[in-house]
Amino acid sequence: MGAYDDTYRKSIDDPEGFWGEVAQAVSWDKTWDKVLDATDPPEYHWFTGGKLNTCYNAVDRHVEAGHGDQLALIYDSPVTGQVQTWTYAELREDVAKFAGVLNSQGVGKGDRVIIYLPMIPEAVIAMLGCARIGAIHSVVFGGFSAESLKDRIEDAGAVCVITADGGHRGGKIVELKAATDKALSHGCATINKVIVLERTNHD
Repeated sequence: MGAYDDTYRKSIDDPEGFWGEVAQAVSWDKTWDKVLDATDPPEYHWFTGGKLNTCYNAVDRHVEAGHGDQLALIYDSPVTGQVQTWTYAELREDVAKFAGVLNSQGVGKGDRVIIYLPMIPEAVIAMLGCARIGAIHSVVFGGFSAESLKDRIEDAGAVCVITADGGHRGGKIVELKAATDKALSHGCATINKVIVLERTNHD
């Protein structure tokens, strides 16, 4: 426990020095001007002036470091019995393709995107695709109702929903696209695009 105690103590006694050192492990497009801006408590700002891309850090840099053939994502569904894997190189390719889809649909930096999908690998790809182009994603649990989905779309001011025709849950198919249609029929004026994944081949 000695190493843990020493590390913990340093993080408490010198948070700026500690987190500034830890942050060196991340790839930055622009290094921060200040690790911690505590001039306006209780509003604290970390790594002010810094710029990075979370998708690049999660995927691309591992490919560039020569780890492209290593497994990055494993999907093993006890519901459908389906097993899929992605290497870092494969994941980068699929994420880049989906980021291109988002761009082609007018989604850009700062736009809010709702991800209303089952717990499937495409949900990870959608999140990373949003991060790649600087869009802000909000994940809505696939078991939530149309009303709950509508509330979250409107709270976020989202411009796009990413959903599926349906998802498997408890031995049944959850009608995600139908719930999305219902949510959009009762408001959600900011939405201008809906991207639908054909997952269950169910109308």
